[in-house]
Amino acid sequence: MNGKIKPFQSIHFKIAIVFVLLLLVTIEIIGAYFVKQLEQQNITNFENLVTIQPYISTQLSTELSDEDTETANRNVKNIVADIDNSSISEVLVVDNKGVVRGTSNANDQASIGQRTPKSDIKNVIYANRKKTEITSTSDGSFYTSITPLTNQSTDANQVVGAIYVRASMDSVYRNINQVTVIFLTASLVAGLLGMIIAIFIARAITQPIDEMKKQAIRIADGDYSGQVRIYGHDELGQLAFAVNNLSIRVEEAQEVSDAERRRLDSVLSHMTDGVIATDRRGNVTIVNEAAQTFLDATSDETIGESILTVLGIEKEYSLRDLLENKHDMVIEPDAQNEDDDPVSSEHARHLILHVDFSLIQRETGFISGIVCVLHDVTEQEKNERERREFVSNVSHELRTPLTSVRSYIEALTDGAWKDEKLAPQFLNVTQEETDRMIRMINELLSLSRLDQGTAKMELEYVNFNEFFSYILNRFDMMIKTEQSDPKKKKYRIKREFTKRDLWVEIDTDKMMQVIDNIMNNAIKYSPDGGVITTRLMESHNNLVVSISDQGLGIPRKDISKVFDRFYRVDKARSRKQGGTGLGLAISKEVVAAHHGRIWVDSAEGRGSTFYISLPYQPYEDGGEWNEEN
Repeated sequence: MNGKIKPFQSIHFKIAIVFVLLLLVTIEIIGAYFVKQLEQQNITNFENLVTIQPYISTQLSTELSDEDTETANRNVKNIVADIDNSSISEVLVVDNKGVVRGTSNANDQASIGQRTPKSDIKNVIYANRKKTEITSTSDGSFYTSITPLTNQSTDANQVVGAIYVRASMDSVYRNINQVTVIFLTASLVAGLLGMIIAIFIARAITQPIDEMKKQAIRIADGDYSGQVRIYGHDELGQLAFAVNNLSIRVEEAQEVSDAERRRLDSVLSHMTDGVIATDRRGNVTIVNEAAQTFLDATSDETIGESILTVLGIEKEYSLRDLLENKHDMVIEPDAQNEDDDPVSSEHARHLILHVDFSLIQRETGFISGIVCVLHDVTEQEKNERERREFVSNVSHELRTPLTSVRSYIEALTDGAWKDEKLAPQFLNVTQEETDRMIRMINELLSLSRLDQGTAKMELEYVNFNEFFSYILNRFDMMIKTEQSDPKKKKYRIKREFTKRDLWVEIDTDKMMQVIDNIMNNAIKYSPDGGVITTRLMESHNNLVVSISDQGLGIPRKDISKVFDRFYRVDKARSRKQGGTGLGLAISKEVVAAHHGRIWVDSAEGRGSTFYISLPYQPYEDGGEWNEEN
């Protein structure tokens, strides 16, 4: 509505034209009445001017009553000739028989003694009533008066004739027209002056209104800096003051609203929980960044969409269910796309969201929308699942050796201790299972201390080249010792070390435990005659250790789980070889405590390579690592 107003639509124009029309109508009404009264007055004056004097009428009546027609006619002619009135153009005297007895028209003297052709004169004689008439012809306007003449000497007032008077009214109407022209001219001048005055008056009224309109438009556009000028203390002045006051109040309210909106936006933006708001039809109107991240969708993709579609629950619930029951539910938004791209979903974070719904209600109880809060319970569910799996695995891992120990002890109790061959075997198995349980409990305690951050780290700077070589030397000695036993598996350790000495700050006992665990796994899963390749290299201020074997490798689906507690790729073989399933989990915790990273690269049938990356700073001085340390 901010377009330009056409002139005839402007209130300025309307006020001016109304004022001018009112003025013109008033003038015209007064003028019409004035001209009409002027015309009537002039006609009355004219009638009085051309009226035959009573004494003349009496003389004419007397002559018409005289029986001597010739003498009477001469007298009538003289009387008519004596009528001195320039306004009268014709005087005609007729007796009661309709015979013309005298006329003032010199050109019509022959009509004397003849019957008059004018029927109006006869009607007046018969009716004994005066008649006046104004007629207009091509020759002009004329006033006609026919007055009956009566004989005053008789009691019956007998009509003896009539006098016909005809007078031109051109001068009368000429004067009236002149007055009318003057009046119209004055009306036009008054209308023009009235229009000018009306324009100024309308401008005085509309200018404050126009300024208030412009201020209202600025307020609507968010500009509250202007003020409306107050021209007086009338109603418009009070309205201008009210507009200025309204501008200030709206600015204050807008500032409060903007502050609240910014505060709300800030809260919504920094919330770790997702928030979605809808209108009463269930279409999304607000969605914060956390919700967009959870649902892997942008605001353009969610705004205006149904909350059921956005959450992917349109098959299980309807909008009425949410409005009436306010369900709390758990959804897995990324699970909907797993079938579409299994490769990408394999490495994507699997989210589990707890959804709370609440209604937006007015004081009247009218429901105007829904607020949906998304809580990321992935870690909670994962921890709960890991806790259950941990309890189950610990129970299973402890139950198996305890059952074995119990069986052998029962066998010994039943008399097997007397058998010199079986008793030592049973006792040996019992001791191995007991050692296995003790080792498992010790590893669990180590994991617990690492999880709680209570494990004490004895850090010292060491030359990792020599430290790694020292560990591998021990495994080389094991190889030499086992070569004499034909039942033992044969393998070889290959070393590829950088020539530069790499000094790092580590807990040597714990790091030795990590490398021992990975080396033992490599030996366990390497084929007979296999080669275990160890490497030590430097990359971007990081020390990288890799240990590769030529075993069966790890299936792709199990790579992300090899560092989980009690997880075994080949459970039967690992348990047979005495593994607890905790070694790699401990290794991961130890490396993380050193601010490093451990990972594996493997494929089925191609062996496995475990990597350990540790941060280090170049260190030039230091002693050598030797076996005595």
